[in-house]
Amino acid sequence: MSFVSRILATSIAVVVTAWLLSGVHLDGFMTAIIVALVLAFLNAIVKPILIILTIPVTILTLGLFLLAVNAIIIEIAAYAVTGFSVDSFWWALLFSLILSILNSLFAGNDDENRKNKNYDRIS
Repeated sequence: MSFVSRILATSIAVVVTAWLLSGVHLDGFMTAIIVALVLAFLNAIVKPILIILTIPVTILTLGLFLLAVNAIIIEIAAYAVTGFSVDSFWWALLFSLILSILNSLFAGNDDENRKNKNYDRIS
């Protein structure tokens, strides 16, 4: 998947997830695109730093603390983007779980297409 298609897929996932959850508020699709861009930036820059800083807690919780790290990333995005808000940490946690599932579904279709292209190239 190209960067643009991943941002669009994440934007759609943000809209769907905000529609499903009453504790997440989104002004429109343009805001969803901005949220997707901010999440991409935060996941690339801030999340690795948070993961390194929280390694001991992550080990003690057998990796479950990474869910909290994802929720913190969502909270930062909600603070940074006007028109996107999350009512509480728990809504951010649920939002991050659903968003991850939807993004995995979108990426799963892309992985299948990539496998088919590789098979076509071999034969």
